[in-house]
Amino acid sequence: MKFGFFDDAKKEYVINSPKTPYPWINYLGNQGFFSLISNTAGGYCFYKDARLRRITRYRYNNVPIDMGGRYFYINDNGTVWNPGWSPVKTELDEYECRHGMGYTVITGKKNGLKAEVTFFVPQNYDGEVQQVVLTNDSKEAKSFSIFSIAEWCLWDAQDDCTNFQRNFSTGRVEIEDSTIYHVTEYRDRRNHYAFYTVNDTIDGYDTDRDSFLGSIYNGWDNPATVKADKPSNSFADGWSPVASHYKKVTLAPGESKTLIYILGYAENPQDKKFAAEKPANLLTRETWVLNKEKAYAMIEKYNTPEKVAAGLAELRETWENLLSIFNVNTPDDKVNRMVNIWNQYQCMVTFNLSRSASYFESGIGRGMGFRDSNQDILGFVHQIPERARERLIDIASTQLSDGGCYHQYQPLTKKGNADIGGDFSDDPLWMILSVAAYIKETGDWGILDANVPFDDDPNGKHTMLEHLNVSFYHIVNNLGPHGLPLAMRADWNDCINLSCFSDTPGESFQTYTNPKFKAEGGYSKIAESAFVAALFTYTGPAYVGILQHLGKADEAAKAQAEIDKMKKNVMESAFDGDWFIRAYDANGEKMGSKECEEGKIFIEPQGFAVMSEIGKDQGADIKTLNSIDKYLNCEFGLVLNNPAFTKYYIQYGEISTYPGGYKENAGIFTHNNAWIICAEAYAGRGDKAFEYYSKIAPAFTEETSDIHKTEPYVYGQMIGGKDAKNFGQGKNSWLTGTAAWNMVAISQYILGVQPVFDGLKVDPSIPHEWDGFTAVRKFRGATFNITVKNPEHVCKGVKTMTVDGKAVEGCVIPVCEGGIHEVEIVMG
Repeated sequence: MKFGFFDDAKKEYVINSPKTPYPWINYLGNQGFFSLISNTAGGYCFYKDARLRRITRYRYNNVPIDMGGRYFYINDNGTVWNPGWSPVKTELDEYECRHGMGYTVITGKKNGLKAEVTFFVPQNYDGEVQQVVLTNDSKEAKSFSIFSIAEWCLWDAQDDCTNFQRNFSTGRVEIEDSTIYHVTEYRDRRNHYAFYTVNDTIDGYDTDRDSFLGSIYNGWDNPATVKADKPSNSFADGWSPVASHYKKVTLAPGESKTLIYILGYAENPQDKKFAAEKPANLLTRETWVLNKEKAYAMIEKYNTPEKVAAGLAELRETWENLLSIFNVNTPDDKVNRMVNIWNQYQCMVTFNLSRSASYFESGIGRGMGFRDSNQDILGFVHQIPERARERLIDIASTQLSDGGCYHQYQPLTKKGNADIGGDFSDDPLWMILSVAAYIKETGDWGILDANVPFDDDPNGKHTMLEHLNVSFYHIVNNLGPHGLPLAMRADWNDCINLSCFSDTPGESFQTYTNPKFKAEGGYSKIAESAFVAALFTYTGPAYVGILQHLGKADEAAKAQAEIDKMKKNVMESAFDGDWFIRAYDANGEKMGSKECEEGKIFIEPQGFAVMSEIGKDQGADIKTLNSIDKYLNCEFGLVLNNPAFTKYYIQYGEISTYPGGYKENAGIFTHNNAWIICAEAYAGRGDKAFEYYSKIAPAFTEETSDIHKTEPYVYGQMIGGKDAKNFGQGKNSWLTGTAAWNMVAISQYILGVQPVFDGLKVDPSIPHEWDGFTAVRKFRGATFNITVKNPEHVCKGVKTMTVDGKAVEGCVIPVCEGGIHEVEIVMG
């Protein structure tokens, strides 16, 4: 069952029912100010950090779901409704939501009155613009009223939802003309404020939530002021401050009126926090006066429809430019819309927010992840390499001098999160992969000389190359009895906790370490990760390639020797005959082996082992891929492990606490599905690679949206596996490494357009029935128009390649100095 459709020409997903299986959201903002907005206008906004600079309030896990947002209420002679249907839920005569690239348009119509609301965050602007166009489509004049509402969060989202004994007394506002200012704590420790304004005179207002609702027992679906068509002109003094504008409107038949609301954020220097004089029209209970100069300038910038149109046009042009760097035309429209629009769009969102704020991540518990952010770079580096460079330096600055790192950091402070700490064994390797991806894309070898301190040596002078060195040798220097990397507190799978052994409710599997391992340095020196071993052999060659380019032959040879040794150790101790095991636990027993009662095979190590060609000469690659197909493949994708765990294995940690088919216990983790897609393509099995790709790519799941539940235009983290009651049901959409890795899988492995150190490699691995495809790729200042022909209908193999009519040996397009170049590939 579908709840909308793709409008590829406009790069929009159009939702034609407000009653989607779950709130289907969009993200507004691409720099410092961000908003989450659902198809019924729920959600919230924040500045840079969803925890420390939350601007509007949102209640997660609420009943009913998705209550709280930026709402407009219309009272049309006693009929009260919202353009987005919620929260009043009056049935509308017409409804439509269009989620586009950085903007959302929600349109509702009732009794001949249409309200179209466009929400977006302009470029280089710290605010959300909301343009409301009211049109009388009836044959008679209409007089009605419109109320706006936004509920202020008292800045720190965690404190806001826990520290009520303080917060019910601190809320403060100011009102000046049609602008309501949120100034809680501004007098003392804060230098920032927020505001909500409209570009017209208003006929009333409310700034106290209970007054707006009319009773502490009313909800957003039943605000007394709206029902009575009469604001209370309340002035907040503690409790819960809000911002609501009241406006009376009269429209002749066919007439329209445009109102522009702005929800903004501003900061003042410490010496310019206060204004010298109090304006005559200012309503305040304070003895001091807020310096509003920045707010005035922000309001002036978008206070007319013409200015709003210009801002929206600039935003659209920005996204056109970002999406023009790589686009394709394949025989499959679903592939085209994923590659050209939605996958790249999601990659940018995950770059901006990592795993911090979604409808499944509260913005409180997680900041930016070291592992996560490095992987995100793989998906978007071609779009904005300059911001990728900046992000790489930020991430590296949270690394420790021994190669370890903080697992997470806060985006506002850029400091490591000590509550989570480090010792996640895979983290350092992702930095090698992301820095290499950046260099391959840009040719900017200078990043290796950039001065990047270590977190435990902030004043030291260290280069990015040193960071790569300690990342590589952090693995080499922390090996277990079989010569495999120590698993430490966790590897990529945060729910495999081989040093935890928790038997007490409430202990964090990720941060708690059993006391018996504290003497060993905080984790078992027996438990080993075969996954990290495979990842090491996959990422290590990038480090070797960097050293070779720099002329450091001896160092390159030394690193290559460690990679070769690791491959040998894996084959001797981690190949189970038909697939690679997952780990050795703290008792020295195999995990993910035929010898195990449950969880005999895991997905994670397999793809990287295949792409590293571990045991290829013994047929290990094909045996492994065939085993994945036999034991992990199902209707909606590849499950993470099989059989699912049916009891708690204390030696494994959190993974066995989930019911079978959910999350890490045999759920379909779309993130690591991508690694198998890459591996199948690498092995030349394009048909199987595309089968796996099409099972999880969102555009392919649109027809079963009632089952899938989450948005059909973006990836989620997981899908209910074959052991789950809710088989095929998606969860944790938007902020997931799935976006970046599936972009890599389809663009670099299936379509085969892959940046390398010395050029652009084109080596497709496609479904055999495809006749070919075309692609446009901008790369290092040049534009390549690529035509791939597949006359023999093979899955993989480049027979010939020409660049501007000249034959080129192999399949790597040499770096060109600008210009437009025609590339033709003939497969065979």
